[in-house]
Amino acid sequence: MAMEVRAMTKYLPISPRKLRLVCDQVRGMDAQEAMIVLDYMPQKGAELVSKTLSAAMANASNNFDLNPDDLFVSKIYAGDGPTLKRFKAGARGRYKPRLKRTCHLWVTLEEREEDD
Repeated sequence: MAMEVRAMTKYLPISPRKLRLVCDQVRGMDAQEAMIVLDYMPQKGAELVSKTLSAAMANASNNFDLNPDDLFVSKIYAGDGPTLKRFKAGARGRYKPRLKRTCHLWVTLEEREEDD
């Protein structure tokens, strides 16, 4: 069985729907290749995913002595965090709600098994 290494980031100031679009692009890729792809993506979420992915790679090398070149992104997903409820005053004394969504990001890396 391959070794699993995880990292998570909580309370990211971006909606989960926007972050899931970035997560879908790197799921299943090699970790190094995913970092390169994330560097060139224009989305705000790409930088947030990149930081969490680099934390997972650091966990793998420091805590488990794994080679970062042998790792791939096995699971990556964004879940709902708490929603901050704010308001803006509307015309004629009306209340216009603003929902500032946050999310939690989980990244799981696995070691690629050698085919003998």
